Amino acid sequence: MKRCCALVLLIVLSVFLGSCSKKTPTLNLLVWEGYADPAFVHAFEEKYNCKVAASYMGSSDELVAKLRGGSAANYDVISPSSDVATSIAAGGLAAEIDTTQIPDYNSLSPQLRDLPLVKVNGKTYGVPFMWGPNPLLYDTSYYKSAPQSWADLWDPKLKGKISVWDDLSTAYMAAQVLGYDKPDPAHLYNLSDEELDKVKAKLLELKPNVRKMWTTGGELTNLFQNHEVVASMGWPLMTNQLRKANFPIAETIPKENTTGWIDHLMITSASENKDLAMKFLAYMVEAKTQKAVTDVTGYTPANPTAAQFMTDDEKKALHLDDVDGYQKHIYFWQNVPRRAKYNEIWNQVKAAQ
Repeated sequence: MKRCCALVLLIVLSVFLGSCSKKTPTLNLLVWEGYADPAFVHAFEEKYNCKVAASYMGSSDELVAKLRGGSAANYDVISPSSDVATSIAAGGLAAEIDTTQIPDYNSLSPQLRDLPLVKVNGKTYGVPFMWGPNPLLYDTSYYKSAPQSWADLWDPKLKGKISVWDDLSTAYMAAQVLGYDKPDPAHLYNLSDEELDKVKAKLLELKPNVRKMWTTGGELTNLFQNHEVVASMGWPLMTNQLRKANFPIAETIPKENTTGWIDHLMITSASENKDLAMKFLAYMVEAKTQKAVTDVTGYTPANPTAAQFMTDDEKKALHLDDVDGYQKHIYFWQNVPRRAKYNEIWNQVKAAQ
């Protein structure tokens, strides 16, 4: 009898301990705002019986600082833009990706997939995910017609009425106003000391018009909704959010054109959940998931087959009807060899009274 009871006790204890050891795995993300919305993440959590926990970054430099500052082990998946993706791959901060484990990899846009941004020594360290411009957002209740130039933001009538992103792309925008993108747009990312000094001076001239700098999409959305600003460089995400809130917002690409980004999904080299992370990457570039992401963000999918789930109006809004023509107006971010110098100039602008 005692042996029987002891056996039953051992079985119960074994089942209990076994159930305790089966913890729900958590996939930790450090991504741009909008890239972990429940609208598409929940289905992944259910399929793989896991949890997805997201932290959001406000700039590319914030992402790099966290990866290099000893926090890399806290994250499994990151979404670097094209200005830092190369340095992350070359710096050993991302894990190599076996693209054969991503069924939709060959469906990704070849204009994005075949770029050398995330390829080092013949190895691939990321997959293109979403892309888009940094358009000029404006309140249509203030503007009778769309602003035509980035230079319009310097109009003295806009004193205290605009916002700018706390990011190097604001410096790129000032460089465009100064004409440094002509004849070669890539020169925006290779400015000389003299040119950077003139960019600094131009940005200092803009400061009286800046009510507040924004670091997250939600901040800029709130600034517009509270009628604190009437114009800003932004993302299609904010346009999408404000339209859903019935705010009178519109966006335009000024005559100088604009900078833009190609966001990639990468797995950190320090991740302890690489298998699950790989499944997440594969899921996020599936056509149906890409459609769901565009619904939330307003960004253009890297997987053009997502168009099969869209109406003609949706395709047109995302420029999938003329990708090549639209991309001619976007100077996609590139690696900035002298990024430290650019940041030095930008920090001096922010610190100036």
